[in-house]
Amino acid sequence: MTSFDLAAPLSAALADKGYSTLTPVQQAVLAPDAAGRDILVSAQTGSGKTVAFGLAIATNILDGDSLPLGGLPVALAIAPTRELALQVARELGWLYASAGAQIATCVGGMDYRTERRALARGAHIVVGTPGRLRDHIERGSLDLSMLRACVLDEADEMLDLGFREDLEFILQSAPADRRTLMFSATVPAAIAKLATEFQRDALRIVATGEARQHGDIAYRAISVASRDRENAIFNLLRFHEARTAIIFCKTRANVNHLLARMGNRGFKAVALSGELSQQERTHALQALRDGRARVCVATDVAARGIDLPGLELVIHADLPTNADTLLHRSGRTGRAGAKGVSALIVPPAEFKKAQRLLAQARVQAEWGPAPSSEDVRAQDDQRMLDHPALTAAPDEDTAAADQLLDRFGAQQVAAAFIRLWREGRPAPEELADPPASPGAPAAPRERGEFGEAVWFALSVGHTGRAEARWLLPKICEAGGITRDGIGAIRVRQDESYVQIAAALAPRFGQGVELEPGLAMRRLNGEPPLDERGARPAPRPRPAPRPAPRAAVAEAEAPRPRWTPDDRQDGEMGRAHAATGGDAERPKRPARDRSAPVGQDDARKSFPAKKPGPKPRATQADTPPHRAASGKPGKPAWKSDPGGAPKPRAPFRPKGPGGAGKPKGQGKPPKR
Repeated sequence: MTSFDLAAPLSAALADKGYSTLTPVQQAVLAPDAAGRDILVSAQTGSGKTVAFGLAIATNILDGDSLPLGGLPVALAIAPTRELALQVARELGWLYASAGAQIATCVGGMDYRTERRALARGAHIVVGTPGRLRDHIERGSLDLSMLRACVLDEADEMLDLGFREDLEFILQSAPADRRTLMFSATVPAAIAKLATEFQRDALRIVATGEARQHGDIAYRAISVASRDRENAIFNLLRFHEARTAIIFCKTRANVNHLLARMGNRGFKAVALSGELSQQERTHALQALRDGRARVCVATDVAARGIDLPGLELVIHADLPTNADTLLHRSGRTGRAGAKGVSALIVPPAEFKKAQRLLAQARVQAEWGPAPSSEDVRAQDDQRMLDHPALTAAPDEDTAAADQLLDRFGAQQVAAAFIRLWREGRPAPEELADPPASPGAPAAPRERGEFGEAVWFALSVGHTGRAEARWLLPKICEAGGITRDGIGAIRVRQDESYVQIAAALAPRFGQGVELEPGLAMRRLNGEPPLDERGARPAPRPRPAPRPAPRAAVAEAEAPRPRWTPDDRQDGEMGRAHAATGGDAERPKRPARDRSAPVGQDDARKSFPAKKPGPKPRATQADTPPHRAASGKPGKPAWKSDPGGAPKPRAPFRPKGPGGAGKPKGQGKPPKR
């Protein structure tokens, strides 16, 4: 650490914290080629990123050994979650304490008025979440005009949570000549694009440990039956007896369900999920820090950025979605040289997914079953025998110990000690026989020289849509061999060739019929394999036949003009069209109205309409239900019984000058 030129306040703060050397990422950001430049750093969780960017921005915000006066912030740190932002503020607080730094936090869930007053009093460094920072900028309580350095911590997570627009707004509100530092566990395309937009000639730094897992974390892949997932988690917790453990679930519902089951079993557990308020989250984290709870059940987003002391065990109740999430989860443990365990609960249906995740993360995991109830009890007994109280020197309680031995005897006292030791600990669960562990995925078999072999020809090729995967099982079945006895399969235009081990070739004789129409015959020597058979080209479509000259002439001739009266169908329309429209139109023959329907021209006939006015309705034509009315076609209630229409009342306008209703009639006035 002495090789780096650090400000005196920072050197004193690091010495007080017991720093003897810097981590690789901290050394990388202090290298001479990174001085004063925008940097894009990728490093895994727990690598000391917070202290790293705190040291990196010191040359930008310090005037000598102190921070400038003026009241406006000179440094801004943006984090994706409230817990991570508060953790960053604590780290920067002790790092810049000797420099007299005033640090303000702006995070969601906190009192907005308190944050505004802290900003008004003046803050050198502001730490917050994207949404709340944008809110303060829009309301005018946060002024970034004097900003010298801006840090984006966990930038990949902020983009995953949908904070891109907020980040762009914040960075556009800051001066263009600021220094921008981006820290991210991974650098996907979205992060690279954001860096090109808001950084100038950024230096890419890949800290040691990004491409491999932490060496202090032991990975376990626990194969369990589907019905024993939760019981396996309980036995893992009991077997390890970690000071603090965290269990990751993929949904809030899974978190609540598992928390309820653990409460019934007697585990001291708390939950962290997005539905909790900030006060509830703070109480849960405080319970973990002071020992009132030992297990945290959380989702990926809720646990992002939390730093729990003594976290020794990480359990993946639900497999992560990708390798980056696996490393993020596991990175909660194994920090600062401490050992940790990351255990994946893998039922049979997720064996392949677990293998794929471990391979993508380049992690070597030990496959095996979950601890059984006997394993848990044996571990409890060993832990009891190793208890330091049994090896401690006698003290002032010697008299009480002698009294217990004289009164109850050594065996009774020892039995009581065992019962008290096991009291309060959840009982281990009985597990079913675990499925066979798949272990690490087998490496692909390297096929060298196949050895002595005999070639056979098959009477089908590309023209018969032959494929190697279709021929292979048929050949194995016909000769009673396995795929290891078959070498190369070459499909050509009209034939295919297969290589059979010489020791197995007699099973096929000189030839065999695999199925009707598919024969396999032995060759003398090797087939002609130099010219690769191409797939048959698609048959060309036949050219359209030329139309007759008469049809062409008819198509090119001008069409006659038609009028609405010329629309005909059947033979008459075609006869008129044949004349070019110049001849007199043939008239439609008169329809025989006396013929029954269907016997005239297969058309429906209707009676002819009679000329003359429509007859008026008579009393006989009136329906029965209207017969009471004097006017035909009108219902009875529309007219008087005598048939005369009901007289209307004269129009009387309302208001002054009108008759209206007599006084006293109508609705009573409202009271």
